[in-house]
Amino acid sequence: MRNHKWLLEASQFVLQYFRWLFLLILCIVIYAKFIEPNWIEIKTLQLTLPHLPADFNGYRIVQISDIHRDRWMTTRRLQRIVRLVNQEHPDLVAITGDLVTRNLPHLIPSLKPALEQLTPRDRTVAVLGNHDNENDTVAIIKTLKQSGVFDLNNHVYTLERGNAKLYIAGVDDVGMGKARLDLVLQELPLQAGAILLAHEPDFANSSAATGRFDLQLSGHSHGGQIRLPFLRPLILPPWGEKYYAGEYQVGKMLLYTNRGLGMTGLHLRLFARPEITVFTLVSPPQ
Repeated sequence: MRNHKWLLEASQFVLQYFRWLFLLILCIVIYAKFIEPNWIEIKTLQLTLPHLPADFNGYRIVQISDIHRDRWMTTRRLQRIVRLVNQEHPDLVAITGDLVTRNLPHLIPSLKPALEQLTPRDRTVAVLGNHDNENDTVAIIKTLKQSGVFDLNNHVYTLERGNAKLYIAGVDDVGMGKARLDLVLQELPLQAGAILLAHEPDFANSSAATGRFDLQLSGHSHGGQIRLPFLRPLILPPWGEKYYAGEYQVGKMLLYTNRGLGMTGLHLRLFARPEITVFTLVSPPQ
């Protein structure tokens, strides 16, 4: 009789345990599906760049990345992102790739109504990512240009303040073999202050080795997208495994990896909030 009672109590305990476990998992899934993906962090950083001309002191760059236009990233969500970016009063908007999720070329034209509403003081510039290169890249670049966005793939854009110049460079997608850093370096003057946009953050090992860039801005990894707190993400993409989120010092170059705004795969985010990054650039003391 005692054994029967003990087994009954044990079974009730196990049943209660699994009920609470199921409830916990359900809450986590609801949070990761409906709350965190829409909970955009506006992250602000002040960066001192060694070659930044004094005339550019206080220059504001707003970075967005990995929009991943798809069924989830609707035009309404994208328009909200644009409003948040404009509220930061950027001098420059930098888009670091993956505007459209792979194999969804019919959604490319829908980028224009939102992107053309960006209002930086100077310009919006963009490079492509691996998903973009698995779409109709000609259509994407055409849409960018129609939206007033400068195609920075393997090019350099020159900003001017009086007689001072700041160079914004970009490479096409590294993982797809489209990056031509050699062409960028040919355009870039020696001893100039320069910032590089590259979709994949692990390209920083190559760009830093040139000694020509003070800062690289990247995306690609989504910060792991689904991760446990305080732990390294279990799944990271190629070229996004080493520098997957946040600020790094790579040689003499700073690197910042933005967690992106959209999603791929399960369309969940856990401890990897979507991010808009606001950089205030500071020139070194004279």
